[in-house]
Amino acid sequence: MPTLIHPTALVEDGAQLGADCEILARAIVTRHAVLGDRVVVHPGAVVGGDPQYLKFDRATPSFVRVGAGTVIRENVTLNRAIHAGNATVIGERCFLMANSHVGHDCALGDDVVLANNVMLAGHVDVGSFTFIGGGAGIHQFCRIGESAMISGLSRISRDLAPFTINAERDEVSGLNLVGLKRRGFSRAAIRELKLAFRAVYFGLGNIRTLAATALTNGGYETAEARSFLEFFAGGKRGFARADRGVSAGSDE
Repeated sequence: MPTLIHPTALVEDGAQLGADCEILARAIVTRHAVLGDRVVVHPGAVVGGDPQYLKFDRATPSFVRVGAGTVIRENVTLNRAIHAGNATVIGERCFLMANSHVGHDCALGDDVVLANNVMLAGHVDVGSFTFIGGGAGIHQFCRIGESAMISGLSRISRDLAPFTINAERDEVSGLNLVGLKRRGFSRAAIRELKLAFRAVYFGLGNIRTLAATALTNGGYETAEARSFLEFFAGGKRGFARADRGVSAGSDE
């Protein structure tokens, strides 16, 4: 079907809409928004609003880019980037539930789900296939790896490794085994992820060093395990840690 703009929706001159988009009543798509095909924007959402940054110059030409097939539910706010030419990026097929907020300069991968009232501060990176539960708050400059799961009302101020379950205040609860199986990860990949998880979280010493040592000496062959370990080489905020009583799961 052709792109539909419902009565009382506001689409500013300069906004770019792909094919088959739908902008529902009272939604606002500013001139700073670039929407891919089949994006749906529900009532009250604001796509491309100014960043919540005290030094921001509103004349700055920055953007929000939303990937194809993404659904933006009621009262979601997506803020544009703070520097000229830069963009806040939402991947393809994301589902942003009611009242969730994506701050300036965030980057979300594909197939990310933000439940109701999720709050992402500025410069947060979220990997593909990640689920963030309702009311969770993520500190600025945090990185969240792919296929992570964060429980509702969590407070996250450190980086969260890929493929993990996380809760409360920066607590790693284990591997997201259900999510890995749903994505069709091989038994070999899951087995190596369990070994890598134990090497990092159950070892003694600095997490970066443990991950680097495991990557160099562990003999990991699957891309998933190597991606998990490589995650710890980056970032600036430190890493969420697991309680020693947490299990990575059996090797079966």
